[in-house]
Amino acid sequence: MRSRATGSLHSIRRVEGHAEEMSDEALVAAAGTGDAAAMAALFDRFHPAVHRFLARLAPEADVDDLAHATFLEAFAAAAGYRGGSIVRTWLFGIALNVCRHHHRGESRRKAFLTSLQEQEPDEGRRPDRTAESRELVERVSAALDGLSHERRAVFLLCEVEELSGPEAARALGAPPGTVGRWLFEARSAVRAALGDDR
Repeated sequence: MRSRATGSLHSIRRVEGHAEEMSDEALVAAAGTGDAAAMAALFDRFHPAVHRFLARLAPEADVDDLAHATFLEAFAAAAGYRGGSIVRTWLFGIALNVCRHHHRGESRRKAFLTSLQEQEPDEGRRPDRTAESRELVERVSAALDGLSHERRAVFLLCEVEELSGPEAARALGAPPGTVGRWLFEARSAVRAALGDDR
């Protein structure tokens, strides 16, 4: 394909090499044309990060389905990708939207909250540090679960996935100042759950 005079459209045909060797942006462009090898490489490259991110937002039983739905949405939207954000941020934004739709099903959300309550630490069954670590994780999970979807998402994007504030704002589609306030409130809630020593 020849570049058009008015734009920077480049060939998406691989002259040499494999999809695994292409840049993130080139993979998205190729996936947008239905290139199965590019889709597979994009999935392999970003699935662990997307899955890890969704695992902190949704019930464990739904994470695999949400991750696959994220990539199906990404493949459908790939032709419209214009590089306004890095590919990982773009995928996190899609994952957030998929997750938002998922959370609208109140029955699933209630089942998740019930399962968290059933995992309350049993004082008689904490003989070692593993149990203490489990309790700490449960306290943080409960603190995050008490946050709005947006505050929980921005905390995970910035603190766990290590996105910058502007990148998180792009993924969430929110003004940077608003995202900064959400992050402050989320950090405060987590610190309170961990106690004064953290």
